[in-house]
Parts: sequence; C-alpha cells; structure tokens
Amino acid sequence: MNGRVALASVALALAAIASASAEPDFAALRVQRYDPPTPAPAFALPDLSGRTVRLQDLRGKVVLLFFWTTW
Repeated sequence: MNGRVALASVALALAAIASASAEPDFAALRVQRYDPPTPAPAFALPDLSGRTVRLQDLRGKVVLLFFWTTW
C-alpha cells in the first residue's frame, strides 16, 4: 500500500472514531405519530400462559410482535 493511501485510511478511521464518540444532538430529533394507511387485521394468539390475547384488547398500547422460527 502506498504511503498516501495508508495515511488517508488512518485519517478516515480517526474521523469516524471522533464522530462516533461525539454527543448526539437530541434537540434535532422529533417524535412523530405514525398512522398506518389501514389498521392491522384482527387476530388472537395464545400467550405463554395459554390465555388468548386479542389485538383489539391492546388498543392504544404499543404492541411488538416477534415471530421466530427455526427453519
């Protein structure tokens, strides 16, 4: 590798490290509400206790669905 390329690589690496350690500007972030174009379809799933949980019962709450498989 030629000396200029090595020096440029080191400079880019140092710049990346310096920018990654800088404090983020949280004042620039805005929280926006997301309204999906269509509502999620109604469905029900069993929880770990075997009780049925319906999506409509969780209206107004944050719902995170995690589907996992071992295919």
